[in-house]
Amino acid sequence: MAIIGKEEFVYTVPGDPRARPLVEELSIEYESRYGELFRQIGESAEREMARYPDELFTPARGGSFVLLLRDGVAIAGGAFKHHPDPHTAEVKRVWADKRLRRQGLATRILAELEAQALRQGYRRFYLTTGFRQPEAEALYLREGYTALFAPDADREALRALPFEKHLVSAQAARIAVSQPAELSLR
Repeated sequence: MAIIGKEEFVYTVPGDPRARPLVEELSIEYESRYGELFRQIGESAEREMARYPDELFTPARGGSFVLLLRDGVAIAGGAFKHHPDPHTAEVKRVWADKRLRRQGLATRILAELEAQALRQGYRRFYLTTGFRQPEAEALYLREGYTALFAPDADREALRALPFEKHLVSAQAARIAVSQPAELSLR
């Protein structure tokens, strides 16, 4: 599929006005999937979206927030923040405009976030996704993330599905592919 228009990654904060339509859309999506669960515990999708202050997603605080712009309009975004483990960043809010799904936008956001995390010195990504987001679960598995729960686990009982990925620089990946492993038959 040909992409029409200029695309660029822009590092900013979730409060950036260009991110607002994506953040609002994600909030509506959370409400549609988890609204009754939020209400059971006295919460809301809006409060969930506002749980993390913008500062957590800045390099100064160990985080990053990226938007993918097409002709100046945000079409996808995602973030990571510092995790208690100093070599780990926690991925948050990977999202693509619902009108533009199935174009690989979330995959591109993940790849960009992974590259940025490596530039910031992280070696591992950790994330959780909700149990009512099978497309997110499939994305993470397809992109090499390891599920930190049993394949047959009751996802509703878990609520949050944890994943991890050990990050490898593009150069290290090329070296690993170009140098076949030695086979020992001892």
